[in-house]
Formats: sequence, structure tokens, C-alpha cells
Amino acid sequence: MTFRQASFIEASITTLQGKLIGASVFVAVILFFFLGTLRPTIIALTAIPVSIFITALVFKYFGLSINTMTLGGLAIAIGGLVDDAVVGVENVLRRLKADRANHPHSRLHPIEVVAHATMEVRSAILYATVIIVLVFIPLFALPGLEGKLFVPLGIAFIVSTLASLIVSVTVTPVLSFYLLPRMKNLDHGDTKVLAWLKARYRSSLQGVLDRPKAAMAAAGAAVLVAAVAVPFFPTTFLPPFNEGTLLVGLRLNPGVTLTETSALARQAEVLVKQVPEVTHVGRRSGRAELDEHAEGVHVSELDVGLKPTAELTRSMDEIKADIRKRLVNLPAALEIGQPISHRIDHMLSGVRSQIAIKIFGEDLDALRGQADALRAKLATIPGIADLQIEKQVLAPQIKVRVDYAAAAQYGVPAPQVLSALQALVEGEKVTQIVEGGRRFALVVKLPESARSVEGLGQILIETPNGRIPLSKIATIEDGDGPNQISRDDGKRRIVLSANASGRALSEIVADIRKVAAETKLPEGYFITLGGQFQAQEEASRLVGLLSIVSLTLMFVVLYSRYKSAALSALIMVNIPLALVGAVIGLWLSGQPLSVAALVGFITLAGISVRNGILKVSHYINLMRFEGESFDQKMILRGSLERLSPVLMTALVTAFALAPLLFEAEQPGTEVLHPVAVVIFSGLISSTLLDTFLTPAMFWLFGRKPAEALLDDKDAEAL
Repeated sequence: MTFRQASFIEASITTLQGKLIGASVFVAVILFFFLGTLRPTIIALTAIPVSIFITALVFKYFGLSINTMTLGGLAIAIGGLVDDAVVGVENVLRRLKADRANHPHSRLHPIEVVAHATMEVRSAILYATVIIVLVFIPLFALPGLEGKLFVPLGIAFIVSTLASLIVSVTVTPVLSFYLLPRMKNLDHGDTKVLAWLKARYRSSLQGVLDRPKAAMAAAGAAVLVAAVAVPFFPTTFLPPFNEGTLLVGLRLNPGVTLTETSALARQAEVLVKQVPEVTHVGRRSGRAELDEHAEGVHVSELDVGLKPTAELTRSMDEIKADIRKRLVNLPAALEIGQPISHRIDHMLSGVRSQIAIKIFGEDLDALRGQADALRAKLATIPGIADLQIEKQVLAPQIKVRVDYAAAAQYGVPAPQVLSALQALVEGEKVTQIVEGGRRFALVVKLPESARSVEGLGQILIETPNGRIPLSKIATIEDGDGPNQISRDDGKRRIVLSANASGRALSEIVADIRKVAAETKLPEGYFITLGGQFQAQEEASRLVGLLSIVSLTLMFVVLYSRYKSAALSALIMVNIPLALVGAVIGLWLSGQPLSVAALVGFITLAGISVRNGILKVSHYINLMRFEGESFDQKMILRGSLERLSPVLMTALVTAFALAPLLFEAEQPGTEVLHPVAVVIFSGLISSTLLDTFLTPAMFWLFGRKPAEALLDDKDAEAL
């Protein structure tokens, strides 16, 4: 077997299972690094298996499958699964330490401390989780292929995130009550690393609070540069899959015999086997009529098996270029892709290539002439590969023209003549023959010897006055005509197809559009472009609209919580701060702007606001319940107390994606790699900038809305 789709799926699932295990290890190391002891680390880590178990139960109940995209959703969410538990555990530890320090002789009962600490952060956890879920919901409106890919990812992400919320308000407090109050090192304070971080953070934050406008101006400049850089990124629809098999298509002119096609394909097979990375080559010519990708015998396909990715010494583009170089002298149109990728291209544009240039017009000869001229111009574009014109050739035909006047004299309707001729030439099923368990259709048609000008002329046609030869009522002559006439929306067209090689697809398409705009066509003729880039552009527009919906929902949720547009906007500033890191991450990794990267941006928007919610809520709670005033001392205290949970949640979420940052071409990680790059780098930048900017902005703009919230006597803890 030269290609087995299940092998690609199995390899993808195995890869993602390994990534999930690697992510769990990263999470455990970071939690232990910050918490310093085993018990709180175990409590926080419990959220991962319990949340995944709940997700599996939900999937089982609703009949959903575990596949590469649902596993991908879990891989992206796995760091966030412990976030709610981390916030709860850290606050319980802080309150237990404070109770032990403030009431050395008359301590509160541990259950009161745990309950109070959990309720203190419950609201912030709830709203942060709701926002993350709301941000993902508009993705369910994605249509087509991108919807089928990312909707399962979104379902897995949302279900597991909601499960982690349930765990954080049920299992986490119970485990905290049983395991934390008796810890011997509650009196030891912060770990050495955290104490060192807080000391440096205090002095740095004080400097920012003394000059908040300068810090905001610097951050604003960074955001502006990142936003301006986005349109200059090359774009693509989806990252290329690594299926482990290449598909080489060879197209001869229609009408070529199977023997000739097979001989050429055999020659190509020998040449391809000489490529060092190739392990085996399978060959087939033509496809059956009932195949959904039916082809004539003039088309041959080679399934080219490659060595495992770890053993490859050259990139996929270099291997494809080597194959093209070896096959360039064969008298056939060449196209190189991958089996599944070819089917995706076929679904998007109707051709098995990344780019489809369609010329529309009425005259077939003029279409072929325009296609030849356009092909000559496009061939000069750097990076364009496998450029070919749709095989429309003149095939030998016998043309029968009915003389309507002569047919009328013999009393024969012209449609009756054509119907009889069609039945004799194409054949007519008259009965069925049964031999044992096998059934055969008995078809009556003309013998091959009668399929000529002379033979057809002697066919006898029934008339009211007896039979007459067809030659008496029709003109029969040799000629030629197109082997096929293709139409889109009722208009005749011819297609030029091409792939991108060694250059960004968006850059090649820009050059093609420039050439097409400069090409002068006869009146009534026009050119359209389709393929992966068109799907990318449409998906980008839709994701942009969905992003507006997500941001609106986010603002509404924040406003319902804080009753202030200023505080809601202050928290949402984390989103453009995250854009800075995301753009830098895409640039450093050399990733184009794909639909996967755009989904990463949307996910990042929801995750990045968590830090702002934790900080702002804590500032207000300090003023409401602990008698603090609105001043820099309160902001310093609140920021220092929230430094540990903010860093832990952000770093855990970011570094849980680290396994997806490497081996980007492994099966299963191709689509998830850009998502991971965007979220990882965006979270790093938003956390670093938010650590200083949120306190600065709260100092500048937070006094009035904070005082308004304090005047609301019915409000609960934020």
C-alpha cells in the first residue's frame, strides 16, 4: 500500500499525545518553581486529569470523537486548565500565612480561611473563564474547511476550560482544606526566587508609577509598530501538512492510449526512485468512472513514500524541486503535492493545485490562445511552479448533421433520428443476464467496424414508409472538436493551475494579479483567480468580523462586572499588548499569517485579559475590605500580592505550549504550531507589559470608577 490515510491520522494522534505529556511536565515544573512545595503543586496539577476526564465524559455523552483537532484543543488549553486552581491555591496559601502571622494565638478555623480565600477570587476566576469561552464562540461561525478544522478544537477548548472552572471551585478548595493548613513551611514566606522577583518588581514598578505617561507612550509606540507590521506578513490559508507521501501528477493530452501513459509513468517512476529521500513509489494511470476524483487514462499519479521526518536532510521544498528537475524533460504536464492536500485544493477551487487562474469567454479557440499567452507571462514570476493549462485539445470526431427538410419528406422527426443514432452508438441496455450470483447488463450497440463515415451512412432508420439509410437524411463527415467544454456559472472557461515553491503564496498571487490586470482581453472575456489564497482572504475577513463580535462580548461582560467603561477598557488594553509579542513571535519563527494564526490571535485575546482582571479586582477588594486608600502604596501592595498568581498562570499557559513550538512539521502539529507561536509569544509580551502598565493606567484613570464601585454597598467581592 503506497498511501494509507489512517497512518497519517495515527501519527498525528501519537504526536499530540506526546505533546500533551510534555506540556504536563512543563506545567508541573513551573508550578513547583513558584510554589516551592509539593502539596500546593499537586493540588493545582489535579485540575489537569480531572478536567480532561470530565471533557472525555462530555464527548462520550454527546457522541463526539477524539481526533487530532480535539487533542489539539486540549494541548492548547492544558496550561489554562490549572490557571483557576493556581489562583485559588495561591490565595489560600496567602491567607493561611496571613492568619498565622496576624493571629498567632487565636487562629481562624482552616475551613473559614479556605472558604474566605476561595470566595475572594471566585468572581475573578468566573469572569475570566467566561470571557475566554465567549471569545471562542464566534469561531463556530467559520464555514467550509476552516470551520471543520477549528470547530472541534474550539469544542475541546471550551469544554475543558469550563471543566477546570468547576474543579477550581469544588475539588481545589477541598484538597486545600485537607493538605495546606498543616504545612510546616507556611511560616517561611515566599520562595527565594519569588522574594527576589518581588524586590526587583517593587522598585521597577515604583519608577513606572512615578512616570506613568512615559511608560504608556512607549507601550503605545510598540503596539503601533506591531499593528503596522501585520499587513506586511506573507499570508497563506493553512500551513502545509506533513503526510509522509508526495503525489506526483503527470498529464498527457486526452486521447493518449493507456499503454503510452503507462510507459511514460514507468519512466517517471524510475527517475523519482533516484531521489535519496524516497523509500517507495506507487503508480496508477486513470481512475474509475465512479471515483469521486475520476480521471481519464491520459492522467497518471505517483504516490511517493518518503523517509520519516527525523531522517530527512532536506526540506520538503528542496525534495519537490529535485523531483521537478528530474521530470522536467518528460512530455507531460507536472504537478506535485500531497494526497490530502490535493483533495483540499480540489474542494477549494476545482483543481488540484494551490492557485487556479480561470479565463472566461465564448470561443474555445480564443480561450486557448489567451491561456497560452497568459501562461508565457506567468512563467516569468519567481516561485511559481507546476504551471500548466487545462488539457483542452481537438479530438477526432464524426459529425452527423440532420437535414430537417429531407427528414420531413420521409416523415421522420429529427429528434427521433438523433435518439436512434445515440442508442446505436452509445449502446442501449435491453436486458440482464444472470449467471449464478453474478449479473451482467446486455447492451446492444454498433460494432467498431460500423463507427465510420461509411458505416454510419448505411445505418437504417425507421420511417412510415419503411427503412432508409441515414445518408439520405443527414450529412456525415470527418472533423474534430474539443475533448471537453468546461463551464462555471454557465460560462465557458479554461484553467491555468500552479503551485508555490520557495516563496510565499501571497507574494506570488500579488504578482499574478498584477500580470492579469495588465493583460488585455477581447471584449466579453475576463480572468478570475481562485485557490487557497482566496479561501484565506475570505476566512481572514470573516475572522476579522468575528473578532469584533468577540471584543464586543468581552466588553459587555467586563462592563457588567465593573460598571465602568474606563476599567473595562483598561483591562482590554492587554489585547494590543499581546499583539506585540504575537507579531514578534511570527516574525522570529518565519511563519506566514494563516487562518491558524488568526485563530491563535482570537484565543490570545481571551487569555490575555485574565491578568488585568486579577489585578484590578484585587485593588478594589483591598480598598473595600481591608481599608486601603486609593494611592500608590495600595497599588504597590496589590500588584506585589498578585505578582505570583499572574506570573504562574501566564507562564504555565505559555510554557504548556512549548512542545508545540518545536517539530512544527511533525504530523498533527502543522496546524497547531502557528496557534502555539501566537499564544506563547503574545502571552509573554502581555504579561511583561501588563505587570507595569495595568498598575500605571489604574493610577491614572482608575480613581473615579473605583470610588463609584466602593459606593455600591450591595456589591460582592470582585
